[in-house]
Amino acid sequence: MRVVPALKSTLYFEVVTHSNQGGLLLNRVRVATLQYFIRPVLSFQDFEAQVESLVETAADYKVRLIVFPEYFTTQLLTLGNIKVPIHEQIRGLAKQEDRFCELMAKLAKKHNVYIVGGTIPSLSSNGETVYNRCHVFSPSGKSGYQSKLHMTRFESEEWHVSSGKTLKIFETDFGKFSVAICYDVEFPEIARAAAQKGAQLLITPSCTDDRQGFLRVRYCAHARTIENQMYVIHSATVGSLPMVPAISLNYGQAAILNPSDFSFSRDGILAEGVPNQEAMVIGEINLALIDESRKQGTVLPLRDSQHTSELIDVAEVVQI
Repeated sequence: MRVVPALKSTLYFEVVTHSNQGGLLLNRVRVATLQYFIRPVLSFQDFEAQVESLVETAADYKVRLIVFPEYFTTQLLTLGNIKVPIHEQIRGLAKQEDRFCELMAKLAKKHNVYIVGGTIPSLSSNGETVYNRCHVFSPSGKSGYQSKLHMTRFESEEWHVSSGKTLKIFETDFGKFSVAICYDVEFPEIARAAAQKGAQLLITPSCTDDRQGFLRVRYCAHARTIENQMYVIHSATVGSLPMVPAISLNYGQAAILNPSDFSFSRDGILAEGVPNQEAMVIGEINLALIDESRKQGTVLPLRDSQHTSELIDVAEVVQI
């Protein structure tokens, strides 16, 4: 593991290695991204059964990587007191983190898949600070996490969730990826920094309550594919828990997005689901095409971005 400064002094890179294949990379990778239906549960076992059935289905389709959405774990709020203030509920949910990670690690190893485990609130070691954290699990038993770097207003003002400080690049037996959690994908510097460190795909777990919020994430995800010549795998929550104000509504559509060039799927969409229905979107990405497009594409935005900072340093204000 190595850490180097990036994106000013308050944000750092960390490279997390999950590969155990001796450097052998797989060009074609079948991936699954979920439109996860949030429904009330009566026990943790109900939640476990829903999650396990999805991982089993993905494994049946020979999927190598499965992506869950942001805050899909808020389904577990129905096990607690939904009448207390939401920031207290979120801290109660964070107490399920260890049990949740044990479940996901077990499933990743059992089914020989990589799992990007959506997000779950995570308490700091002092028990005071809460982060929105995405855990990543490998078939080998190794794991890592990415904390959300930018909080939405409801997260910071109502849920009292704090921002992470480190951008991580995950190395697997098929290549490198980074995770931009929902709102984070709206900040192009994050994906650009990950791509410059070799990330070939960006994972975007999201949880949005209305169409406007969903489209902010979706449009920005599309932009990141073009700017960085990388795949973006977008997962989303659907369904609702009307009795829990935090997640009373969801609007979502999962998709596998690719750059817009001749070698890739038309319209920059490899696969997508029908909005607001429970679904698993499966597609096969070709990472060799990413490497090729970054060298021989019709345009080379990732390479040419190296000169952007020089150009904007000499920006002028013109009065007319």
